[in-house]
Amino acid sequence: MIHHISPERLTIQRIGEILKNNIKLALSPEAERRIIRCREYLDKKIATCDKPIYGITTGFGSLCNISIDSDDLATLQRNLVMSHACGCGETIDPEIVRIMLLTKIKSLSFGNSGVQLQTVQRLVDMFNEGVIPVVYSLGSLGASGDLAPLANMCLPLLGLGEVWYNGTRRQAADVLNEKGWQPLSLASKEGLALLNGTQFMVSHAVFAILKAIRLSELADKIGALSLDVFDGRIEAFGDEVNAVRPHPGQLQTARAVRRHLQGSEMIGKPKQHVQDPYSFRCMPQVHGAVKDTLAYVASVIETEVNSPTDNPTIFPDEDIIVSAGNFHGEPIALPMDFLTIALTELSNISERRIYRLISGTRGLPSFLVAKPGLNSGFMIPQYAAASIVNQSKGLCWPTSCDSIPSSQSQEDHVSMGANSATKLCRVAYNTERVLAIELFNAAQALDLRRPAKTSPELEQWHAEYRLTVPFIETDMVMSPLIEQTIEFLRK
Repeated sequence: MIHHISPERLTIQRIGEILKNNIKLALSPEAERRIIRCREYLDKKIATCDKPIYGITTGFGSLCNISIDSDDLATLQRNLVMSHACGCGETIDPEIVRIMLLTKIKSLSFGNSGVQLQTVQRLVDMFNEGVIPVVYSLGSLGASGDLAPLANMCLPLLGLGEVWYNGTRRQAADVLNEKGWQPLSLASKEGLALLNGTQFMVSHAVFAILKAIRLSELADKIGALSLDVFDGRIEAFGDEVNAVRPHPGQLQTARAVRRHLQGSEMIGKPKQHVQDPYSFRCMPQVHGAVKDTLAYVASVIETEVNSPTDNPTIFPDEDIIVSAGNFHGEPIALPMDFLTIALTELSNISERRIYRLISGTRGLPSFLVAKPGLNSGFMIPQYAAASIVNQSKGLCWPTSCDSIPSSQSQEDHVSMGANSATKLCRVAYNTERVLAIELFNAAQALDLRRPAKTSPELEQWHAEYRLTVPFIETDMVMSPLIEQTIEFLRK
């Protein structure tokens, strides 16, 4: 199966399908035509224009007033990639680098960047052959594009840097040699086209959104099970009470919880209490707000995926080359910080439900263990969840509200969106861990409620979970069980 990169909109859902199913990429005839047309126009423009063109016949950043000899234009681009490859810190997930490759190919395919067709084709080949550049988590200011990480991503085009190949970290030159690929010689503007752009930020955002969509659905399902085993009430999830405050996510959440609990004998039993704690009763409002946030952020990120974001931008048909600021990450930095807050709230309310389940109320034993005292039971998983949530809360500080000038203040306002991106992914993983701990607790509570039963759907899910994680009779090492629960949720 092949996905053809074309001017048609590339959705986040489709990116997920390409990654999951290892679908190969190919440039459509229209994308090839646009790339070639732009390059031919640029070559003619350089040959006939006697005025300096930023980044094409000049230096970069605050060096924009220095003109470059035509014989040195290729050297200028090579030097740009090498000097900007300043990534630091941990290496990022190769799956995110795959999204970087895909979104950079998409951005270049619109024919506004002036790259050679062979350059884009090499990026396609790297994606298809699993030659994944080593990219680092730190170094981008999220304005002027993601310069440092994109430089590290593009080093292998020149036969430099490192790549992941068949699960092994290797020198790019050695892998290129095995593939019979010659290092590319970059033409004018190409280094800037490759390094300018928001693909480091947007790829983390796409990765986090794909995970967040799944976590949002799981939060409703796990929350429904927790509600049932806590002897909760279903009235707060009715259509009438949620329709009068018609936020889409709120109504969607209420209906999801009711669907998951359809046929439960426990939820239909008469209750001694007239209302539940907020962490149960307000799931439609809190989970729903997360859904609405996610929908908004996904729409912004999808627009970014489908945009050329390097500089200058070339318009062959209009005979215009514009040096502007489409590489600036602010349009996506703010939403990424917003989604970080939303996912933290999803874990925050989950941790409160965990606490309620171990509190020794409503007929459940303290810490969900038959003999508390001799056994600590589920005391410390709640500690772990609280610790994780605390870290996520610290990561909610919006890096997009900061700016540190760079390039001798030519770049005097930057988005810091790359840090928004990396911490968003950290929080997504943290939220997954907390939801796993909630399932770990809720499944234990269900077994302690026997012979009562929850809904057929949740009973089947519980039975599948018990094939992986056992009921806890007496104390045992918990860390592997939590990790197994995380893997269960990922399936």
